Amino acid sequence: MSPTLFFSMPGNERLAAGLAAQLDCETGELDTRQFPDGETYLRFATDLDKRSIAIVCTLAHPNEKILPLIFAAAAARELGAPRVGLVAPYLAYMRQDRRFNPGEAVTSREMAHLVSEAFDWMVTVDPHLHRYSDLSEIYSIPTRVVHAAPLVSRWIKANVEKPLIIGPDSESEQWVAAVASEAEAPYSVLEKVRHGDRDVRITLGNLGPWQGRTAVLVDDIISSGRTMIEAVRLLAAQGWPPPVCIAVHGLFADHSDELLIAAGARVVTTNSVGLGRSEIDVGPLLGQAVQALADVGPGP
Repeated sequence: MSPTLFFSMPGNERLAAGLAAQLDCETGELDTRQFPDGETYLRFATDLDKRSIAIVCTLAHPNEKILPLIFAAAAARELGAPRVGLVAPYLAYMRQDRRFNPGEAVTSREMAHLVSEAFDWMVTVDPHLHRYSDLSEIYSIPTRVVHAAPLVSRWIKANVEKPLIIGPDSESEQWVAAVASEAEAPYSVLEKVRHGDRDVRITLGNLGPWQGRTAVLVDDIISSGRTMIEAVRLLAAQGWPPPVCIAVHGLFADHSDELLIAAGARVVTTNSVGLGRSEIDVGPLLGQAVQALADVGPGP
């Protein structure tokens, strides 16, 4: 069987090309555009007959991406692709993992059903597993999860002198401790009470023993950024130098990256979403995960 062809949905071209090069595969051409009424046009300009494919599509802002992605997977099968995989560096719809109030949709399960019906395998980076212990609880296809913590630690160790790692809350402590250990740095976690998506109350705790270090605020996702923005403000009020704010996934709703920078912070993310703050490349680890699931390597 010929090696997997890599295709990118709009905005994912660089990552798809990097994965294809890493795995000695080819990239194919997928043309997409919107009709005047907002519907999506898709055309594979590369022959797919008996060619397994992988579609690269990060799922930040998912509502505008999921239907075209599902259409592309279905079209690929109709055009002869025996296997269709998904590389989704950021996996959306993991927040609603149970019914918090009567009548709510458990959208994480519905998303998992859609993707599992459309694809044969999936690779992602640090999905927001809160009440699920593993993606296999909701996804029925083979999946691989890339963990970015070692890359974050390596970046901190190379770029920050005398760091103090600060996590967003007690639930994150195990992950924060792992980042700190590999960065050879002490750590603390914020005490946080969330009253709504944009209403967060935090305290720093006693950071006195680590005065003289550079605070490095780490989280898996920066969305509204309210927790980090408040933490930056509190650090400044206590006389700390400008901190570094690091996220695996930088979604930056409400221009939160600009607000963090205006507050004096340096903002760094992986390239899982592909915005301009990306300094940590998850591509090589994604390639290893894809290799475990896809048909890769040179053809006959």
